[in-house]
Amino acid sequence: MAKQTFTTGQVLTAAQMTSLQQTAMGGGSTTAKTASYVLVAADAGTVVQMNSASATTITVNNALFAAGDTVQIQNVGAGVCTVTAGTATVSTSATLALKQYDAGSLYFNTTSAAIFFAVDAADGMANVLTTTGDMVYSSSGTTAARLGIGSTGQVITVAGGIPSWATPSSGGLTLLATATPSGASVITFSSIASGYKNLKLVWRGLYVSSTASAYGWSLRLNNDSGANYTYGVTGFSGTAYTENATEIGSTNNYDTFIGSPTTNSTQYNYQAFGSADIYNYADTGPHYVEWKSTSTTPSVRNYYSTGSAVYKDTSAITRLDIIRLNATPTITGTVYLYGVN
Repeated sequence: MAKQTFTTGQVLTAAQMTSLQQTAMGGGSTTAKTASYVLVAADAGTVVQMNSASATTITVNNALFAAGDTVQIQNVGAGVCTVTAGTATVSTSATLALKQYDAGSLYFNTTSAAIFFAVDAADGMANVLTTTGDMVYSSSGTTAARLGIGSTGQVITVAGGIPSWATPSSGGLTLLATATPSGASVITFSSIASGYKNLKLVWRGLYVSSTASAYGWSLRLNNDSGANYTYGVTGFSGTAYTENATEIGSTNNYDTFIGSPTTNSTQYNYQAFGSADIYNYADTGPHYVEWKSTSTTPSVRNYYSTGSAVYKDTSAITRLDIIRLNATPTITGTVYLYGVN
């Protein structure tokens, strides 16, 4: 209802009191709707409550309401109710799509223009996200914009004051996989993605589970057990730094030897720590590997090995296996595989 004017001493009728209550106090009756609805003049000062499980609209036309009229709109249904401009204009700083239990007040500042004031302040930003992994940023002041999910290995950077995804230029490590075997005979990383310059293996607490004459482990590339490996390794073992050994081979177990817990087979379960770098793994071969591994116990023995290898096959490397050197023990520990940019 439009704003009314009264004179001194005037006695108000029941209709005028009802109109005053609706206009000034928002205490009008509630009209329940279960389907899309077009507002009518009689809705001024009342509550239009939508209750539908499906999406609905409430349409606003001009020449029905006077300046100062209000219509309260509520949505209690599961379906989204959208306040829609018909022949009138509807402005808001929030959203006109009301989810369940959203509400607001439609205020007419002219007969053909209304402003919708949302009760739910959380609806002030429209949802701009479309894909899992998307993020929201401000493109201009309070304007929300979507930053689509990037590709594997990319990081967020800033260009011209706007965030974007980019591949690190150099030096970045991306964790590709983690293996925590318990009693495994082999640790396998397969289907290794391209897109990085090198690969890096890091092992923590790696050891074999039982005494054996050959109790260490080796690195196999592309599950290749052929005579395609050439390597050199220097190892040290002992209590007083008295044992030194250099080993050079071409087909030792048809793998690249990378370490053991100690050189004493009775100390099989002492944990080793180390890493190996596989260079230019996604290119055609040959491929190059460098590694270092160490294991020590304060009162018994210590061991380290360091070396490099050439893998002469020309295929890109898509699989890595850490394999026990003896058929009896199993491997326990944690191994991480990183892509290096």
